[in-house]
Order: sequence, then structure tokens, then C-alpha cells
Amino acid sequence: MMQAADLPDVLPVFPLPGALLLPRTRLPLHIFEPRYLQMLEDALKTPHRLIAMVQPMPGPEDSEVLHQIGCAGRITQFSETEDGRYLITLSGISRFRIVEETNGFTPYRRCRLNWDSFARDLGRSEADHDFERGDFLNLLDRFFSAQNLSTDWEALKDAEDEMLINSLSMLLEFDCEEKQALLEAPSLETRRETLVTLMEFALRGGSNEEILQ
Repeated sequence: MMQAADLPDVLPVFPLPGALLLPRTRLPLHIFEPRYLQMLEDALKTPHRLIAMVQPMPGPEDSEVLHQIGCAGRITQFSETEDGRYLITLSGISRFRIVEETNGFTPYRRCRLNWDSFARDLGRSEADHDFERGDFLNLLDRFFSAQNLSTDWEALKDAEDEMLINSLSMLLEFDCEEKQALLEAPSLETRRETLVTLMEFALRGGSNEEILQ
């Protein structure tokens, strides 16, 4: 398990809208842009093999501003295709807060990071002691039906609280700001409450009308 002292001050940043990485989860990625191929090759040369995943948002004059909070992932699997692309898996390590973007000669962006607010991310799995799994799965069933989605319900019933809530937070189709709210949730309980709110809002059709029955 990675320790706080092992976390570097500066990391390469991969801004990817809608892509959510959380501690103790895995995110598969397809890398093909030249600047990010260079980022990956450089990250693989470091002892920690970390990449900072951050969601971008539109800025002034078509610039791309980064959200302040992201999550670092360690490259735990990678394979190269015949045409030079990479298929990789990032394992979520810890969230961070961006201090500043650093100047350099790399084709990709790099940022100075602060990890102090997220020491809990390096610990063991979180529990949600107020989690009513039956009610949650009933809501999820309605949400999946409304979205024409299917899933392995037996696997969901058996999944640990953190794995269930975090996996759904990563996989379900929400917009970038909603994904950011899930990322920034201070606890598993808060993330579950946010996830429930987002699903209920979607079932109302994005309005304040009565939730669909």
C-alpha cells in the first residue's frame, strides 16, 4: 500500500471529461494522442507510475480550466497495440488538490499537488453504516429500467458497500459537474447520498416533479 510520503509533489495531468477515478477503484483507458503517449512513457519510468486524472471545464476564450480536485492513479496494467496505442488500467490511489500548474518542456500538462486533505484515501475500504441496500437497489432498478440498462444483479447484491457505490459512481452516465460532485464527496456516505440524489433527479426527468413510480 502506498504511503503519504511516497506521493510526489508534481504529477503529469490527464484531463478527461466524464472520466471518474476514485481511490481503490480501477479505470481502463485507451491512450492514443501523441502527447499522452509521451506522458505514459514518462510515467512508466518513475518509481510510483502515477498519473493525475482531472476533469476539465471550459474557460475564457476557449481555454481549458482544470477542476481543483482530482484523483491520482497508478499504472497497474498496460499493453501496446500494433499501431502504437496503449490500453492501460489505472488503480486509484488518492485524491488531491491542485496548487498550481507548472511550466516545463513536456507536451502534456503537469501540476503541483497537495494531498493533505485526503489522508483517508490511503487507508482501508470505507463502510457506510447507514446504507439501506434494499432501498438503494430498488431505486437502482428503476433507474436502470428508465435508462434501458442491464446489469448482473447478483453481483451487485454481493458487492461490498464501497465497491458498489464507487463503481456505480464511475460507470453511470452523469455530466461532468455531477461526476465532480461524486469525486469530491468527503465520505462514502456522502457519495451514496449524492448518487441517490442524481438518480432520483434523472427519474424526475431533471425537474422538481414527483419521482416516477
